[in-house]
Amino acid sequence: MPFPYDIEAINSRIVSDQKGFAQECEAIYSRKVMEAAAMIKERTPLSSVVLLSGPSGSGKTTTAHKICTALEKIGICAITVSLDKYYLPFDPEASPKTDDGEFDRESPHCLDLEMLNEHFYALDRGDEVIVPHFNFKIQDRDHAKAKPFRLAEGEIVIFEGIHALNDMLADAHPKAFKLYISARSDIECGGAIWFKRTWTRLLRRIVRDELFRGTDASETLKMWANVRHGEKKFISPFKHKADLLFDSSMPYEVPVMKQFALKALNVVPDGIERLEELRNLLPALEKFEEVDPALVPTDSILREFIGGGMYKY
Repeated sequence: MPFPYDIEAINSRIVSDQKGFAQECEAIYSRKVMEAAAMIKERTPLSSVVLLSGPSGSGKTTTAHKICTALEKIGICAITVSLDKYYLPFDPEASPKTDDGEFDRESPHCLDLEMLNEHFYALDRGDEVIVPHFNFKIQDRDHAKAKPFRLAEGEIVIFEGIHALNDMLADAHPKAFKLYISARSDIECGGAIWFKRTWTRLLRRIVRDELFRGTDASETLKMWANVRHGEKKFISPFKHKADLLFDSSMPYEVPVMKQFALKALNVVPDGIERLEELRNLLPALEKFEEVDPALVPTDSILREFIGGGMYKY
């Protein structure tokens, strides 16, 4: 388990050298990315497929892109493919349901697992596959946007998604490099947990949903219980299959997120689901000094949530 961060140390660094602190945090993240890329390179003679999993708000997409860039620096061409492209068309009768009868968007059975397994084998053989495209607005595939894809000699593909390490995919491809990513560090105050690691991911979701998905904090909080239930059932149990457990948290990120999150959270009305968690989260958030978002580089994982980044999502 990663060492926890300390809030007093974080605030002290912000007050003394905000810019230097931000650069230091990003440099540590970049070193972790380079270490992951080196491990993946060692596995390439065995498989050209990398499986990258992690729960919601873990920064899978940005980290996959950054690993691709790191691999290119050491002579490996890499491409990312989102498992979201492999969602099955919504079927009122056949699509998975929660215990209360609602459509279970967190279930791995939302994915075309058979096609994914076929594509993993085909790509390892050097065969061409047709990568589908799923349109979430209409809950169906857009066949016009499906694209042919083949790996050249020495290239690798990173399939990233919440279910990448599920037994139904990972067990069938034991030689694939497997990576699990999440915000894995708590923030302590006086030796006690002050800001939980799950709050870091919740904060990322709240900010991103508010800024870019037309979903306010009340709705994100309402969905969070089902998201967490899905994580515990379908994602976390498989993390120890990973060749590498990657901590995507950074000490300066809550101070960056603070101003965005407070704006979203302070207008949440009473009576919402998880109100008690909100009442604990707000005072914890207030204790952090703020960091100017302009100090966040365009290739940072934080740009996946606050915008202004160089990658497309």
